[in-house]
Amino acid sequence: MAFQLPVYHHPDFSALGLDDAPNVRWGTVEQNGVIPEGFHSTSMYPEYFKIDGNWKLAASSRMDACIVLRDDGTLHVVTGRHLKQGDLVALGRSEDGSEGIYVHTDGFEDPTASNGEKFSFRQGRSRETAYTRDYDDLIELLQYERDHGFIEWVMGPAFAFDADSRHAMQRLVEEGYAHALSGGNALATHDLEGAMFHTALGQDIRTQQSMPNGHYNHLDTINRVRRSGSIAQFVDDYDLHDGIMYACVKKSIPFLLAGSIRDDGPLPETIADVYESQHQIRVLARKATTVICMATMLHTIATGNITPSYHVDEDGTVRPVYIYAVDASEFVVNKLHDRGSLSAKTIVTNVQDFIFIVAKGLGVL
Repeated sequence: MAFQLPVYHHPDFSALGLDDAPNVRWGTVEQNGVIPEGFHSTSMYPEYFKIDGNWKLAASSRMDACIVLRDDGTLHVVTGRHLKQGDLVALGRSEDGSEGIYVHTDGFEDPTASNGEKFSFRQGRSRETAYTRDYDDLIELLQYERDHGFIEWVMGPAFAFDADSRHAMQRLVEEGYAHALSGGNALATHDLEGAMFHTALGQDIRTQQSMPNGHYNHLDTINRVRRSGSIAQFVDDYDLHDGIMYACVKKSIPFLLAGSIRDDGPLPETIADVYESQHQIRVLARKATTVICMATMLHTIATGNITPSYHVDEDGTVRPVYIYAVDASEFVVNKLHDRGSLSAKTIVTNVQDFIFIVAKGLGVL
């Protein structure tokens, strides 16, 4: 059966007994970057605000931000440090509608469906979980999203260390299953090292054997990219023809490289300013309808905390945003849940195996 988006159900405020709920209160920002006391902190869920007697859905959301009412009546999600003097910020610490703020956590659930058994085994996500259905669902989702959504891949450098997984990701990009790529300096560095030297951190990406003086390879790669001035120019200058970054360049797929304190180089496109990196992650999150985070704990948590659980299309249709966290460590994927990203689906597995299975299932290998 072809994939179908679930129907979104707006809350029935009358049934919830909220017809007489008060309008949301607003506080005025008195100092740039300082939030009024008693502000409402947003979640990743759809949130409604009662304004002039009507409940209005914020078109986007994210964790730990503020709702600002603009002069034209639109609601904007704004991080505290970006607030400007005079901004009107929603106030209230209740989310049940009693203060004019209602957080809707089950809008994509079928209200007529049974909740099933109250007790059952194997409800957690661990190494023992059977993920066959998850792979089938993800493959159907990606087939739909290629033409109807925006797929963002958030990746750690593990993919660049293995020839097969690197090739699998390249093929996914080439076949339209990636609309944006996000990661760190290391992902791009070692992928480009693989294209130039067939190594990653000096080890052959096919045999994992250390090459003589291989520890220079990633530094030589960075230096040459910096000499070229950009990754795209480097690909052309050295006539490279394989890898993840090569595929992004040739298919004009945007990529975001967020820097860290331990980066070598970095590459020209790597964003060294952590707050600018966060902003650019947020820009991608507002576009994304499916986000797949793999083998990078900090990038996974950062992206998960910024990404809403829903997306409002131009025609007003509300659709879910699908978030996957994939890692060999149960601790990593569970930490995303611990940080509040409860809408994420987790898969505990080796990411090289994961990407190969997905690429084979989509028929790109």
